[in-house]
Parts: sequence; C-alpha cells; structure tokens
Amino acid sequence: MPTAGRPHSFQVDLRGLVDLLSQHLYSSPKVYLRELLQNAVDAVTARRAEQPDAPARVRLTVTPASGTAGATLCVEDSGIGLTEDDVHSLLATIGRSSKRSGAGMPGGADPVAALGLESARSQFLGQFGIGLLACFVVAERIRVVSRSARTPGAPPVEWTARDDGSYTVRVLPDEARPEPGTTVRLEARAGAGEWLDEERVLALARDFGALLPYDVRVGDVPVTELPAPWDRPYPSPAARRVALARHCHEVFGFSPLDAIDLDVPLAGVRGVAYVLPQALSPAQRAGHRVHLKGMLLTERAEQLLPDWAFFVRCVLDTDSLRPTASREALYEDETLAAVREALGERVRGWLTGLAAGDPERLAAFVSVHHLGVKSLARHDRDMLRTMLPWLPFETTDGRLSLDEFARRHPVVHFTRTVEEFRQVSPIASAQGVGVVNGGYTYDAELLEALPSVRPGTVVAELDADTVTAHLDSVDPAEELALGAFLAAARARLDPLGCDVALRAFHPVSVPALHLDDRQARHEQARADAADQADDLWAGILGSLRGSAPRARLVLNHHNPLIRRISGLRDPELIGTATESLYGQALLMAQRPLRPADSALLNRAFMGLLEWATHTGPGEDGR
Repeated sequence: MPTAGRPHSFQVDLRGLVDLLSQHLYSSPKVYLRELLQNAVDAVTARRAEQPDAPARVRLTVTPASGTAGATLCVEDSGIGLTEDDVHSLLATIGRSSKRSGAGMPGGADPVAALGLESARSQFLGQFGIGLLACFVVAERIRVVSRSARTPGAPPVEWTARDDGSYTVRVLPDEARPEPGTTVRLEARAGAGEWLDEERVLALARDFGALLPYDVRVGDVPVTELPAPWDRPYPSPAARRVALARHCHEVFGFSPLDAIDLDVPLAGVRGVAYVLPQALSPAQRAGHRVHLKGMLLTERAEQLLPDWAFFVRCVLDTDSLRPTASREALYEDETLAAVREALGERVRGWLTGLAAGDPERLAAFVSVHHLGVKSLARHDRDMLRTMLPWLPFETTDGRLSLDEFARRHPVVHFTRTVEEFRQVSPIASAQGVGVVNGGYTYDAELLEALPSVRPGTVVAELDADTVTAHLDSVDPAEELALGAFLAAARARLDPLGCDVALRAFHPVSVPALHLDDRQARHEQARADAADQADDLWAGILGSLRGSAPRARLVLNHHNPLIRRISGLRDPELIGTATESLYGQALLMAQRPLRPADSALLNRAFMGLLEWATHTGPGEDGR
C-alpha cells in the first residue's frame, strides 16, 4: 500500500524572484518608489478610516552615499502601523497583502475586517501584496520600524530583511517610535545608487504622487499639487485654457488644439483629454496617463478610449478601474468597457457642441483630424449627419463636403480605389460627371451611408459602363471606315482581357483611357490564374468566365494622334501602336502593372524603335 507523502513547503529564491519582477513584471526600477508611496498612503487611509482626525502625512528623506556607506531613503508615514504579529504574517510572507480578503490568513482572519476597516477597502491603492518586494529591485537591505495605532500600548517593532531572503524581527523600546506609523529605510544595492539620488526621488515622487490626497514631501519640498489642473478655479475660461495648455505641454510635450473635460461621476472619473495639434495614424496606439486614487498608475494606457478617438491624449484620476498585477496597466473588464463608452460620449459631445456653437474651431479641428471624425461617423449616423457640412472628401469638383457635393450633382458617383479615381476624374469632370474618391480610409463606407442621413440622395459606384455612356459616340460612317483598324487593335489586346472602343471626349489632349471596375479586375485575375494553372484547374477556372465584363481601352477620336494612328494600314504596326496606347493609359491611371503589362510596354517600345529606324522618307506604313 502506498504511504502518505510528507508535506513540504516551496523554497523561494528571493534574488531570483526580484530579478523576475524587474525583468518581466515591472517596466522600470522606478516603480519601487510608487510601491513605497502606495503602502504609505494606504496605511494613512486605513488609520483615518478608524480615526478621521489622525494626521495624514508622508515624508521622504534621502541620505547621500558617504564613504563606504551607500545612499539610503527613508519613507515615514502617520498610518495605521503594524504589530509584531502583523510583521510576521504580512511582511515575511511573499504575496500576502493587508488589503486582501481573509483567505489564507491565520484563523481565516481578514486584517482589514479585523481592524474594522472593511468600508475603507475600496480606498486602498494596492491589492497584490508585493510592494516591499519590489523595493529589492534597488535595495539590498530594507528596515521597517512600525508602531500600531489600533493596539494602544503595543511597542514598536523592527523588521529587517536582506536580498538574500533572510530577515530578523525584534521589539523596540517605546522611545524608538513614540507615535503610530511606519518608517521604511532602504539601503541601495550595488549599481542602483542613482535611484536613491535626491533629485531622482523628488522627480519620481512628483510624477507618481502629484494627485495624492495627503501631505507628501521630499525633505521640505511638497510633492502633491492639488487640486488637479482640471479642477482648479480660474478667473476666466481663457485663463483655464492657458493653464491646461501648459499642463498638456508639461505632461505630453505638445500644445493642444483644445481640452475636453472628462467628468464621469458615476464611474469615479475626473480628468481632461487634450486634442493633438497634428494628424496621427489610426494604427498608432495612444498612451494615456491614468491615476488610480491619486497615484499614477500608467503613462501608456491604450484601451481607455474608443479606437476612433485616436486624436486625443488623456490625463485622468479614477477610483473604479482595476489595475493589473504590475499596476502599470488597466484590467480589461466590464467597468473599463463602461468607462471607455462614457469617455467616448464626452468626446462625441464636445464635437457636437463645436458644430452647434463654434464652427471656426470645428473647422480647424476637422482640417487636422477628419480621419478620426470619419471613423466615428461610420458607426454613428447622428454624428455623420452633424458632420456632413464639415467632413472633406476628394472630388472632381475639388475638396468638398458630401453635403455640398450632393447639392451640385443629382447622382453622387464614387470610386472604391484611389487609382480608379485618378483614372477617370479628368474625363468625368470634362463630361460633367461628378465623382467622389472613395479610396481613402472610411470614405466608401460613409458614401454608402449618405442616403440614410440625407434622404433623396442617390449614390452609385462608378463603373466603366457609366463612364463610357457619358462619352460622345463617333459618327457611324466614320467608325465603319475604321473597322479594319479597330479589328487589328482588338485582336492585339484580346489576350490581355481588354476590349477597344472608339469615342470622342474631352480633354482632347488625352489619347486613350483605360477603364475597368472590380468585376473586370476579378475577371482578369481569374484569367491570369487560369493561364498559370494545370489542365484541370484551367478547365474549372475557364468554366467560371461566363459573361463577366472586361477592361476596355477607349480611344479618343478628337485626339490628333489617334486620328493619325487610325490611318495606319499595316496590322503589325497597328498592334504595336495599340500596345503603346494601352501601356500609356495604364501609366496615366497609376495602376500597378502586371508582368504581362510590363512585357507589353517593353515590346511596344522596342517595336516603335524598330519601325522608326527602318522607315525611310515616305515609308509611313500606309
């Protein structure tokens, strides 16, 4: 029979664990100071929950390195303090937190509940019980002296730990710490002294703790700057704008186009969103600055706002969002989703307000960030309706709003690609056909949604047939006389999946126009695949051809060059000229060239050189 195994405890390599924290959990050693501030502020919060009139102060004191002694940092708070039992159960057990529920605590006790501080739990910054452990990233020795406020007469207790995992605990005489609270003293580890430099400590304390609700100082220098810039009283709206612009420059390094108040009381969020002064790619992730109950949590929060609001950078303080284990990011949950939606509504409301009352500022904003507004408008019909007079689109009439363009044209034609627009815009404009370039990000979606917000508007995707229909037909007798020329031209381009048509259109300077649409390109791709496939797949792909439309080369009968070429009699020379016109039309349309197209261009060029060098006076190929 198997015997019961004897239980063993895990052995923890503290140095290895600290290396793991520094390399994989925390982004920088600087978080050690946040953890110290966090523990101190939580201790003060816990004491004031029981003793509302208790002092609320945190003092940081730096002692520079001297001789063989390294730099030290002392952080003293007037908080709840610890008893000897607390020290053994909390400081000496990795991962245990005085802010956690009672699971795993001696006797199932919850320290917060035991202190009568259950109602204060939501006010704590820390939730993971690894704060002091993070200090070993910069310190080789940590000394904690604490006196409990909840146990009158309890003596001070000292806990001293080294980065090799050893620690000692001893009771001190009363005079060692007469008042309740805790002092944490760090001694720098080799190579980490810079993190305990006084200027560095002050800068970090201000960065992390500027919005903390208590009196925090480094030496005699105040750290906190309350109220927050967005909550301070200002003599006028103009003065407020100047102050917030200064704050934005200090935090993000740019002067904003505008500042948007972010006040969501139900979610415990207060702050401001700064509008970037330059356009930004939607793919570039935003970095927002988030404080949790006054303590800076992260400077790189990415999921705080809807994706469409990539034109703003936020600074805010919250008491409802959950941090991840590293306390350097936000935990994705229903609360964050609700806050994200609420903040999006604030930005949306700001845009609507500008449209209603400050068109000049809105125009300045849209000229820079129209892509962000389009991203919002494609999902929000009300926003699309509001922004119709403002959002710019590239059209054959110049850069216009859809509202203005629709007033000018009974049918709003659009292309789905920039190449298609470049291809047809000069011809369409000359024929009086209005076309919108739908090839840019979000534009085609907004064009298709236009009838839903502007009833009566007709929107149609432009195709080759529509363009050809607006070109003038050639006199039937003249076209019949050119039958041999057109037959030779069609025969040359037929292997490329392209037809040839003769029309008269403006501008006269354009000799030929290459027209296709998505269906024609799909058919060409099918034909190319069939050419490269084995017999079986070629047969299958060939059976799919059906009556799919083909691309077409439209020759301009008004153009003098076309008139001269159409008089050629030599079929080979007609073919070479047709290939040259086809290649030139492709280049004018800025379409990407297939290998077959590149080969054609090269062949046509060489053919023209051959003809030019072998044709003497009077030998024009007629």
